[in-house]
Amino acid sequence: MSLLQEWRDTAYSQENPKAEELFWNNYFAIEKGIYEQLLANPAKVVTGTVEKLAAEYNTTLMIFVGFLDGINDSLKKPNPIEEMEADTKVSLDIDLEKLYFNMVEAKADWLYNLEVWDNLLTEEKRKELYREQKASGTVRKEKKVGRNDPCPCGSGKKYKKCCGINQ
Repeated sequence: MSLLQEWRDTAYSQENPKAEELFWNNYFAIEKGIYEQLLANPAKVVTGTVEKLAAEYNTTLMIFVGFLDGINDSLKKPNPIEEMEADTKVSLDIDLEKLYFNMVEAKADWLYNLEVWDNLLTEEKRKELYREQKASGTVRKEKKVGRNDPCPCGSGKKYKKCCGINQ
């Protein structure tokens, strides 16, 4: 079984609600610490084996695999997390804007509100990314053309006598 599958089985199969809450609270605290360290020096591309990086960030292999699963969509070049093993070499070359956008999408306010973001993205850029992400989930219905409205094709006829004749 791959490390990723092992992580997902562990993380998403908690049967006791209290144990599940404790598990995720612990994970989120560790995740926040890793992001604080990574974002403190975003120009440095962190590389190494999964096992080595887990030790470097003072966490277990499983928790670090969960972290890699979460950050993978925010990297310039995703890692092969599906077949990842302890000795797989990974790279954390972060796309900061994509990371911030994905944190907002995940509703991870403990991450997108980190103070370190003040030094990485301007407040205006963060607001823009926040609005962009929130708008991406909004479904907007186009105004329907009424039977007696001018036809949108520009013919000057009523819709019912033009493009809407066969409707």
